[in-house]
Amino acid sequence: MKKKSLNKLLALGMTIVMAVGSLTGCSDSKSSASKPAKDTEKQSADAGNTDTGTEDSKKDSGEVPTLIWWTVGGTPADDFEEAIAKISDYSEEKIGVRIDVKIAGWNDYDTKMNTIVNAGEYFDIMFTNNTNYSKFVNLDAFENISDMVQNVTPELYGFIPDKLWSGVKIHGNVYAVPTYKDSSLTQFYYLDDQYVQKYGIDMGSLQDLQSLDPIVRTIKEGEGKSFYPLMLNQGTLWNGFFNEYDGLASGIQAIGVKIDDADRKVVCTLEQEDILAGLELLHSWYADGIINPDANVVAEESKGNAFGNAQGWPSAVVQWQTLQGVEKYDAVKVFGPLYTTETIQGSMNAISVNSKYKEEALKVLQLINTDQKFRDMCAYGVEGDHFEYLEDGSVKRLRDDWTWPAYTQGTFFTMSNQEGSDPNQWDEVKKQNEEAAASTCLGFALDVTNIQNEVSNVNTVWDKYKFDMLTGASDPATAVPKCIEDLKAAGLDTIIAEAQKQIDAFFK
Repeated sequence: MKKKSLNKLLALGMTIVMAVGSLTGCSDSKSSASKPAKDTEKQSADAGNTDTGTEDSKKDSGEVPTLIWWTVGGTPADDFEEAIAKISDYSEEKIGVRIDVKIAGWNDYDTKMNTIVNAGEYFDIMFTNNTNYSKFVNLDAFENISDMVQNVTPELYGFIPDKLWSGVKIHGNVYAVPTYKDSSLTQFYYLDDQYVQKYGIDMGSLQDLQSLDPIVRTIKEGEGKSFYPLMLNQGTLWNGFFNEYDGLASGIQAIGVKIDDADRKVVCTLEQEDILAGLELLHSWYADGIINPDANVVAEESKGNAFGNAQGWPSAVVQWQTLQGVEKYDAVKVFGPLYTTETIQGSMNAISVNSKYKEEALKVLQLINTDQKFRDMCAYGVEGDHFEYLEDGSVKRLRDDWTWPAYTQGTFFTMSNQEGSDPNQWDEVKKQNEEAAASTCLGFALDVTNIQNEVSNVNTVWDKYKFDMLTGASDPATAVPKCIEDLKAAGLDTIIAEAQKQIDAFFK
C-alpha cells in the first residue's frame, strides 16, 4: 500500500494514499555557482554538521557508527527514538552499525528534503522517489553506487531484479537502491462494508472515478449533512488521479504521455479532457458536501474513513482496515497493473555523496532487504511493545503509532505477514508485477539537467494549486486556466519541448 503525500506519489506500496510531491529549490546546473561541485557540497555539509570531526574519530577508533536515515511518515510517538535504539542493538550485532531514523511529515517531506540537500545538511541515507530523485542526482547529492552495490553488497544486488536496477538508472548509473515490492501500479477503491451492506452497493460497478459518483451520493444522502463519504487532506490528495499518464519520472504532475500513446506525445495533463472531467467531478463532490470542507487546509489524516483509494494488491485491504481502524473494507481493482519507470522509482533509498559511511549504509540497506528479523522490526516496531509474533509466524500489532512506513524501507518479500493477512499476499504482488502491462515510455526517465530552473519554478506553481485542485476545493473552470497560465509563465512549454526531444531521441 502507498500512502500519498508526495505527490504523489507518487509511489507504490502497502500504505494509504500518498500525495504527489513537488520539486522546489532547484538551481540551474549550467552555472557552477548554482550547481555546487561535490567538494563544495561536502564543505557545506561539514559546515552544517558539527559532529563530522567526531564521526571521523569514531570511525578511526573503531567505535560503532550511527547512520542518519531521513524518511517520510507520520508524527512519531514519544518513544520512537527509544524504539530505534533497540532496533539499532540488532543492527549493531549483525553488521556493527546503528541507525538514527528521522521522519519528515507527509506534507513536509518535499520541503524538508530540499532544505537538507540545498543546505548541505549531513545525512547518510535518504528515502527518495520519482518526485525528487533525478533532481537530487543532478545536484550531486547522491552517491553513484553502480559498482559498490555489486562489490560490497552482492546479496542485495542479486536479490533485487535487474528490471528494477535498470529502472533507477540515471545517466546510465545507479544512485539508489530500489524497493522490491509492488513495483508495478495497481489501483484499488475500497468501501466500509457496513455502508456496502446498508445501501446495497454493487462493488462490481466500481470501475473508475465516474462510476463512484452515484455510490458516494447515495451514502451522503443516507448518512446526513455532517457525514463526508470522502475524507481528504493535504497529505492525502486524490491518489492515482494522473494514472493514465506516464509522468516520465519527472516529478511533474502537469506533464505526461498517455500510457498507450504509440506516438509518445508529451502533453500538459491539465489540458486533457479526461483530467478536466475528473477535476470537475471532484469539485462537484466538494460543493455538495461529499468531500470534507477542510480537505484543502487540514494536514492530519482522519481515521475510520468510509472510502479510500490506494495502490496495492487484493489482500492489502487488511492493512488498510488496520490503518483506518475499520472492521472490514470491500476492495475492487480499478486500474492496472502497469509498469512505468516512475512506478519503479516510487520508493528508493539513496546514500549521501557526503556520507562518511557509504559502505556501512549499503550494508544497512542489504540487511533490511534480506534479514527477516531486522525487516520486521523496522516495519512494525519493537517486539513485545509494538507487535508480537503469533503461532503461525504472522505479526499482531499491539499499538497503532508506528509511523515509519514499511514501503519506504525495503522489500515486502522478506517481511512477515500481519495477523489476518492472506499468507499468499506476496505471491499476489509478484503476480501483478509479472502481469503488468508496460507504458509506451517504459525505460525512459526525463533528464532535467538543462531545465532545472523551469522544473523548480513549475512545481512551485503547482504547489500553490494542488491542494485546492486535488481535493475539489477549487472550481476548475477558473482555477485550471489560471494554473496553466502560471505554469507556462514558469517554463512549462520549455519542459514539454525538452521532454519531447529526449523521448524522440531515446526511442528513435
